Amino acid sequence: MQSPKESPKESRKESPKEILSDIWTSAGGDPAALDAVKLTGDEAQLPSSFRVAAAAQTSVAATGLAAAQIWKLRSGQGQDVAVDMRHAVVECRSERYLRVDGKPPPPAWDAIAGIYNTVDQRFVRLHTNFRHHRDAVCKVLNCKPERDEVQAALMQWDGEAFETAAYAGGCVVALMRSHEEWSATPHAKTLAELPLISIEKIGDAAPKPWPTGDRPLAGIRVLDLSRVIAGPVAGRTLAAHGADVLLISGPDLPAIPWLTIDTGRGKLTSFVELRSEQGRDALRDLLAEADIFSQGYRPHAIARLGFSPDEAASINPGIVYVTLSAYGHAGPWAERRGFDSLVQTATGFNHAEGQAAGVDGPKELPAQMLDHATGYFMAFGGMMAKARQAREGGSWHVRVSLAQTGRWLWNLGRVADGFMTEDLKGEMVMPFIEEVASGFGPLRSVRHSAVLSKTPAFWARPAMPLGSHPPQWPARG
Repeated sequence: MQSPKESPKESRKESPKEILSDIWTSAGGDPAALDAVKLTGDEAQLPSSFRVAAAAQTSVAATGLAAAQIWKLRSGQGQDVAVDMRHAVVECRSERYLRVDGKPPPPAWDAIAGIYNTVDQRFVRLHTNFRHHRDAVCKVLNCKPERDEVQAALMQWDGEAFETAAYAGGCVVALMRSHEEWSATPHAKTLAELPLISIEKIGDAAPKPWPTGDRPLAGIRVLDLSRVIAGPVAGRTLAAHGADVLLISGPDLPAIPWLTIDTGRGKLTSFVELRSEQGRDALRDLLAEADIFSQGYRPHAIARLGFSPDEAASINPGIVYVTLSAYGHAGPWAERRGFDSLVQTATGFNHAEGQAAGVDGPKELPAQMLDHATGYFMAFGGMMAKARQAREGGSWHVRVSLAQTGRWLWNLGRVADGFMTEDLKGEMVMPFIEEVASGFGPLRSVRHSAVLSKTPAFWARPAMPLGSHPPQWPARG
């Protein structure tokens, strides 16, 4: 194990183009298509001992290349794809740079969210941005929602015992582990046997012809049942290439408004109450005419509603079903709730960053990189599966997880003296900002970082408040 101030050692690492090649070919992409991709910029872009800039660039580039290949399938035209590393990094922190009517983001975290000590001198992280998660933590700890009271209550607990009890009580928390500790768990060993992006045929169906349109995903209908960052980034990315993305929420579901605005660009948004039979009927009707169903529910929760992958394929043979999870679809933690910050804590990133920076305790990655990269992998997997469906038929299931993305990021290697890199200053970000109208007022937001030479990425629809549109598809063509 490294001493607190020791930097990770450099070893021979894959170049961004080699990383992209691995992602592309593992999903069945033609290696020759990589010749059309130009990746510019140098590491490191942010202060970190991990290759967050390469992760940003290659995950975005995978989506751009998939969109370009779909356009070639639809039109016969090839095109170039370019991704600048700094632009991709900025896009993977897009929520930081959003301005609504000139105003910056409000505080990102609930008052009792964050890091605490336990009696056995371990660190735990609490995620309490949704009220029901905060209430669950306070119930397990039998305390008021105040930092001092939470800390005092946690001094009665061993770290791992609290983590176990908290999950049983409906909380979202994580014990900070070293990477060695995480790697020794049964769950990590299970994840090591899974691919970064799983794309599996789950049923028979005739190929669906591409609709008419002048963009890679024109006429492709995407149901987006996700919240916070990863799933919404996937929908935003598909919309950037022309898909009709319909974000389904509920009037009583908690949301984080700033993230809703940032990831809502390009989407339609409807309320459907899935706890009612009428609402489930409405979603079944939408699903029957969809091409991609992208969701971030836990497996049992979505199955209880009647929308498991097999049920979706029965409702709409030929569907591409994309599943996001925190910890992966196999192993003892498969059902655990989680967010980027918690997966970073549980799997060793916070521990490793703290050591590399000489910090006595956890240190976060300088971007919600597990969330953003996973969102791009969802969009990439969805496009690759859709291309296969159009070519050979079938219903398809794409699975990604924050933890598996974390495993990929870890295996990209470390950056020696990464914390000598300065964070990006405002003037470095401005070239990637655009000003657009929205249902919330004027927005300053980050443009999409994959540049396609013949079908430029852009959002044709403005971000709107949740529930602004009827639950129906726009006409094709």
